This record gives sequence, structure tokens and C-alpha cells, in this order.
Amino acid sequence: KLTAQVMQNPQVLAALQERLDSVTHAPSSYVETLPKVVKRRINALKHLQVKCAHIEAKFYEEVHELERKYAALYQPYFEKRRDITTGNVEPTDAECEWHSEEEEELAEEMKKKAAIEEKKEESEQEENPKGIPEFWVTIFRNVDMLSELVEEHDEPILKHLQDVRVKFSEPNEPMSFTLEFHFEPNDYFTNSVLTKTYKMKSEPDETDPFSFEGPEIVDFVGCTVDWKKGKNITVKTIKKKQKHKGRGTVRTITKQVPNDSFFNFFNPVKVSGHGEAEMDEDSEFNLATDFEIGHFFRERIVPRAVLYFTGEAIDDDEDVSTLLICDQLFFDDDAEEEGDEDDDAEIDPKKESNQPAECKQQ
Repeated sequence: KLTAQVMQNPQVLAALQERLDSVTHAPSSYVETLPKVVKRRINALKHLQVKCAHIEAKFYEEVHELERKYAALYQPYFEKRRDITTGNVEPTDAECEWHSEEEEELAEEMKKKAAIEEKKEESEQEENPKGIPEFWVTIFRNVDMLSELVEEHDEPILKHLQDVRVKFSEPNEPMSFTLEFHFEPNDYFTNSVLTKTYKMKSEPDETDPFSFEGPEIVDFVGCTVDWKKGKNITVKTIKKKQKHKGRGTVRTITKQVPNDSFFNFFNPVKVSGHGEAEMDEDSEFNLATDFEIGHFFRERIVPRAVLYFTGEAIDDDEDVSTLLICDQLFFDDDAEEEGDEDDDAEIDPKKESNQPAECKQQ
């Protein structure tokens, strides 16, 4: 949304056009004018660049190993987070102490008054919810990228989601990571864990080595959701009238068709064996979105779940997006703003771009 707003701002477009106008010739046209002996040396530099790309690929392989190593160190804390949110463990008073800036600014008298009111409310309140109710489904609601995937009929199921984990591939195995969605027993399916594996590669393309920017997705592997009878929300039954050509009689038939649901996430777009999807433009967009979501779960949501539950991490993400956009437009810090603001600019949410710069990075 922010990208769409920026790109419809006439001041931004004017500054970008000024940058484009300042380019007097394309770099490739300059290279064509060079003597053959210089072009020969440039070819030597390209060979060096290919070698650098292969070294960079090894770098990302080692980064993946580091991620796997530190994932094991994070895991005990993530498990305790799960125990607290599900109500299996009650944290101690010391663990529950948290001093925010707002609390420190309160006068001592106000603190005492607040404490008295809190005790009064606790004594009057009979209900004591288990753990942190609707922890993960609240995160889904708070994050736009996820809330767009969640339909109304998904929410009752997601309320049974107890934990989301990231599992990295073992040493000497092909590079990959798996998202594990752990559910408590429910009335919808028999699975206790739903998984989505993202297979990756970290090596330059032989035909285009200079395009290498880090590990990229080459395939997805979902899982089968074992729906209980009549509970599969990824399909819906429609009734259709059909007329017999000979007799002219009309009958009503029922047919199952795909239904929008978050749980389609576990039935990803198929990718060919070479890692190139043979599909139309919409399918390619869905494929890119699929990886974006998996990447966001791995890099942001799982490590910082409580901050997405409270909404604190969402503001940070918006700040980062703003910096990325400004950096991509190559604006100088002292660039002058020109032109009047266009109050009539319309934003089409369907055309908004939400692809992060790190989509192809590990």
C-alpha cells in the first residue's frame, strides 16, 4: 500500500524522472565504443565476477548452517512461549514483570491507584482464561499479508493453532526450511501438524550467473490435510440445473468447486523439475506470494510472535518499508520537493505491490 501511494505522488515521480533524464547514454552503448583490447579485458573481469558469484553461493550455504545452529538455541524459548500461550505453564511473577516507558512516567500515587483498581477487578472477575487465548489467530488478524488469506470460515479452525515452528534442513542435505503448524485436537481434521517445505538452492545459474542474488526457492512441498467428513472448507458444493437434450427434463446436480481458504496454503502451486514454473501470470504471482509468506513466517513472525500479537512489530515493518522505498528511488537527503500534492490520486489495492526486496535472499 505504501509503495502504491509513493509511486502516485507527483513529487516522487518528478524526482525519479529527473534522475532518468540525467542519464545521457546507456552503459552498454559506451562499452560498444571501446577498443577490442579493452573489451577483451572486460571479458576477463566477467570471468572473475562468475568466480565471485560461486564464492557468494558458498557464503549463503554457511549462513544456512549458522541459521540451523542458532535455531536449536532459540528452540527452548519458543517451546516455553508455546507452553505459556497454551496455558500449560503459568509464568512466575518475576517473569511477568515488564516496565514500559509509560509506566515509569506515572506518578507513584497513580501507580498505587492503578494497583488497587487492578486487584478489585481481579477479585470481581471469576473467569480465568487458559494461557493467552487466540494468540496465533490474533497474529494472523494483525498482519495484512496473512489476514488477506484468512476467510471467515478459517478463523474457528485457526483458533486451535497452538504453535508455528521453523525447521531447517540437516547438514549435508539439500538446502530447505519447513514451516510446522501445530494444532490441538479439533473437529475439523485429524492432523496434529500441518507442514509446508520450501526447497532452495544457492548456486549461480550456468546460463545467467550474474543474476545470482542469494538462495532462491526452487520448489514447494505441502501436505495432505485429513479433513473430517463434511469439514473440508477448501471446497464448496454448488447446485446447478441441467437440461436433458432429448427429453427436455431438468435435473439439479451438485458439484464441488475450490473455495478460498488459508488452508490452500498447504496445497501449493506445482513447479517443474527445473525450478521454473510453467504457468500463467496469475499463477506466477501466487508462487511469488507463496514464498513471500513463507519467508515472512521464517524471518519475522516466528522469531517475534509476541510483538506481532501486540502490534508493536507492525510499525517497525512499516518504517523499514519506507526506508527501502526511499533507497530504491535513489533520493538525495537534500532533494528539493517540487509540485503540488495530488489529492485526487486513487489507490487500487488490487494493483498494490507487496514484494519484499529480500524475496530471493535467505
